[in-house]
Amino acid sequence: MTGVETTTGRVDGRTLRAERTRAAIVDAHLALIGTGDLRPTGERIAERAGISLRALWTNFKDMEALFAASGEKLAERQAAAHRPIESGLPLPQRIEAYCEQRARMLEMLAPCARAAALREPFSAQLKENRVKAIALVRAEIEEVFATELALAGPGGGQLLQALVVASTWASWSMLRDELGLDLDAARGVLTRTVSALLAAAITNSLR
Repeated sequence: MTGVETTTGRVDGRTLRAERTRAAIVDAHLALIGTGDLRPTGERIAERAGISLRALWTNFKDMEALFAASGEKLAERQAAAHRPIESGLPLPQRIEAYCEQRARMLEMLAPCARAAALREPFSAQLKENRVKAIALVRAEIEEVFATELALAGPGGGQLLQALVVASTWASWSMLRDELGLDLDAARGVLTRTVSALLAAAITNSLR
């Protein structure tokens, strides 16, 4: 019995160490990207994590596996920072709350999104990460603005697509990186866009 317990203890200990190592690697990967190193090498990731390069590739068979784990970690961080928006609030309050939150989420995403843009053409995993992120945005819009989407009738699908486009990284990058807007100005444009789209849908529904 003692032998079984000892063996189990060794296995559990190894599992915990492996989990800590994997977590350290993911954290190091995200930290490097966050400091502007948008294409961190295995060597730099291992050094930041305080492990050997061999340990890095023992825990992750390739960069695709690391991209998957890092994407999950980023999603967890965003989920922890996310606050549900009451769908029964007046529309102006919902728009304000939604756009403030989307701006925060997009700023959290920004370093990884910029890094992904460099590698995504060659990475199936990064493409999958982006698809998952967009699906989450779509689901939130469907929940927060369910009333307005319903009022849009046959145009509800198109309205939903327009709101998704306005709320995702491609549009935010245009505002922040291409137009050079600061955070408040970019959030203001997002709020104006979402407001205009929803107002137009409501107006059309009353005709």
